[in-house]
Amino acid sequence: MNLRSRTALLGTGVVVLFAVTVLLGSYTVTIPDFFRILTAHLTGGEKIPGASFIVMENKLPRAVLAILIGVAFGLSGGLFQTMLRNPLASPDVIGISYGASAAAVLAIVVFGASGAAVSAAALAGAIGVALVIYAISRGGSGSGGGSGGRRGNAAGNRLILAGVGVAAALGAVVNFLMTRADIRTASEALIWLNGSLNSANWERVGVLMASLAVLVPALALLAVPLRMLELGDDAAAGLGIRVNAVRFGLVITAVALAAMATAAAGPVAFVAFLAGPIARRVVGRPSLPASAFTGALIVLAADYFAYNVAPLVLAGTVLPVGVITGALGAPFLLWLLVTSNRKEA
Repeated sequence: MNLRSRTALLGTGVVVLFAVTVLLGSYTVTIPDFFRILTAHLTGGEKIPGASFIVMENKLPRAVLAILIGVAFGLSGGLFQTMLRNPLASPDVIGISYGASAAAVLAIVVFGASGAAVSAAALAGAIGVALVIYAISRGGSGSGGGSGGRRGNAAGNRLILAGVGVAAALGAVVNFLMTRADIRTASEALIWLNGSLNSANWERVGVLMASLAVLVPALALLAVPLRMLELGDDAAAGLGIRVNAVRFGLVITAVALAAMATAAAGPVAFVAFLAGPIARRVVGRPSLPASAFTGALIVLAADYFAYNVAPLVLAGTVLPVGVITGALGAPFLLWLLVTSNRKEA
């Protein structure tokens, strides 16, 4: 199978899992009833009591938001990893998610914010921290010699190290704020920190969809310069690419994708980190569309487990989706590393 076929297979998997999420679970909906409900909602026709509310106000917006969040995180992680040529380069690792978390917890604990105000604070925090990390990583980038590839790798390594340091500091800030909060506020902040789709609604879907409608075309325009940057800075510059401007545009786009996804549902752990490597294993090379589909698959599968399977085991407790991705992401990453080492041996 070629790259397109394998990417299409991932896309088909997203469609199938989306259908499973909407139609099956704790409340089952038949395919004819689903289309009746959807048609009635769009045309203002007769609704099915109970079922219309469950599908249109709970299951469908939750599933759509899961796909959009997975696509945003998958694109963001894949973009960072491709641009910096380092699998550790993802919003989870380099501090962007921590920036969003620190700003959101500050808004909840200190200012008593909720809803859209928390999302706006998370967005501002992610962008602000990203700009700080980028500024730190650019320090000293003009010194020294060597090839453009070595300079590009050094800049990428500085960005990752700066991000790890900033993430550690922001993690301490979050822990301090949690110790100063009362039980109710701390519980609200903790749910947000774990990443949750329990508050999914059409308003959040609309905001994230509008954001992706702007960011995905911008990313498409930067796709060709990104491929040139993979050849090294000197080679890209020789082909007419403005290296620093393109890299800054790529960073801003990747940060905006991660920030909007985090603002919608919190820092869902490991999605951005794992989507790129898993997609690469499936299609055989770095691919942003494959990363997007893989991110959507991860979030959909994790949310289905958290919303429908975990309550059967935990006496009705619905887990945040971030708990599932965090619990399963680390072992899976270790498995990827082990199998990769075996292939290289």
